[in-house]
Amino acid sequence: MRSSACVVRQRIDMTQRFPLWRTVKAYISHDDPRVRAANLVAIVVAGNQPFYPLYVYLSVSHVVWPTFLTFLSTPFFFAVPTVSGRSTTAGKALLPIAGLANVALCLKAFGAASGVLLFLGPCILLGGMLFRRSERLVTYGLLGVAALVLLGSGYGTPLHVYGAEEYDRFFALNAINVVTLMTFLSLLLSNLMDEVTREA
Repeated sequence: MRSSACVVRQRIDMTQRFPLWRTVKAYISHDDPRVRAANLVAIVVAGNQPFYPLYVYLSVSHVVWPTFLTFLSTPFFFAVPTVSGRSTTAGKALLPIAGLANVALCLKAFGAASGVLLFLGPCILLGGMLFRRSERLVTYGLLGVAALVLLGSGYGTPLHVYGAEEYDRFFALNAINVVTLMTFLSLLLSNLMDEVTREA
């Protein structure tokens, strides 16, 4: 009993000390575990996007202005919980769609040599894990969009062409980011499966 009381007090202290966390937690909260997972991923991605130019500056090149193009997708990630509150299917779909749009923006900004196509992996994983069997048409549609992004040839010359060594570092940076994101999604998927199993 005493240990349980300590845990409760610690949680209360955390929300009092970090009101922003309380706001974020309330924003991503939802009764459906799949929607809650989508909301969490969306906010995590949106919160990390402002740091991407810094990552590029520190590990790739001092030319970071093309990375600002990726910020066009940030509002859509932030909007996922809001859309989910009105339509769970639309909210869940918005997350991988925003991810695919971000990949397309990165292709235009940096080119395929930067390794940005690796981010199609998390988008496809999200398309599979977030939707119920009755929503599989959405998953198939997302796979079709992913194929169009992958095969699309209308991106033209990147906004900035980096050097060969810079592209090697760029590819490594994006590969690390994708592995980190896929690990996070895998852990989230494991928790999601446990929640869905308990609900069944």
